Amino acid sequence: MRLIALNKPFGTICQFSPHATRASLADWIKTPGVYPAGRLDSDSEGLLLLTDDGALQARITEPRHKLVKRYWAQVEGVPATADLAALARGVDLGDYVTRPCQAALLDPADTTALWPRHPPVRFRAAIPTTWITLSISEGKNRQVRRMTAALGFPTLRLVRVGIGALDLFSLELAPGAQRVLPPQAPWDGLI
Repeated sequence: MRLIALNKPFGTICQFSPHATRASLADWIKTPGVYPAGRLDSDSEGLLLLTDDGALQARITEPRHKLVKRYWAQVEGVPATADLAALARGVDLGDYVTRPCQAALLDPADTTALWPRHPPVRFRAAIPTTWITLSISEGKNRQVRRMTAALGFPTLRLVRVGIGALDLFSLELAPGAQRVLPPQAPWDGLI
């Protein structure tokens, strides 16, 4: 079994085949036979796991396993306590209602661990931004972005900082960096 942690850079698509205008996983991962366990859209950054083990891939991605994925989202506006409670209860997105999750404001000091994004997030002097943290156990297409937008707080920057027991910062991965994880690591069994 092989398991690779990648800090997927902004603008990279979650496929190995070449793309005309964007970087792909092949630009970062040279290990043959591994595939992403889940996806991050090209506008999202952060922790992506790749493996050659189908059972592990299923444990990471299938919502029935309830593996928690943690995100930091920079949103437009300032969510109130009631907005965070609405996110935590679950949001009706029209085609489905999200599962309950954890949602909280993020201390701005915590975001100093993040790298600058290229290109940077647009700055609008009249509209403040806020960082929130969300921990969800499902991962449908653009789910976090849809959740925050449904409550009137569009996501400007989205970084997945953790999957299960794995944390982007403790792995010390810069954008584009990867780490091969040993088969019997301390987190084994928590994914």
